[in-house]
Amino acid sequence: MGELTLYTLNDVAQRNGRDGADTWIVIHDMVYDVTKYKEEHPGGPELIDENAGRDATSSFDDFGHSSEAKQILKGFLVGELIEEDKRANRKKKMANGGAKINRRSLLRRLCGSCAS
Repeated sequence: MGELTLYTLNDVAQRNGRDGADTWIVIHDMVYDVTKYKEEHPGGPELIDENAGRDATSSFDDFGHSSEAKQILKGFLVGELIEEDKRANRKKKMANGGAKINRRSLLRRLCGSCAS
């Protein structure tokens, strides 16, 4: 793979899927254009929409995606974050104590009774 295009978190935020914009997400400091994948996403497009235009690493990791899902994701890679934003992301995650999404509430949103 050649050299990747560098993006800022602001660049990604502008691609939040709203008003016809593309849908980009960041996972582990890599930038992905998931616009065309949203409707195919097994969990539904709303799960991608929740993270559109921002870092989705915690949500992606917390859900426990398969190696197949990780392989599919590689096909949507468009670049990576600039170093300054990588550092800012790490500081933010550390300040939040590595806060994780509540799986029970996520499952409740997905199918209602699964997590009851």
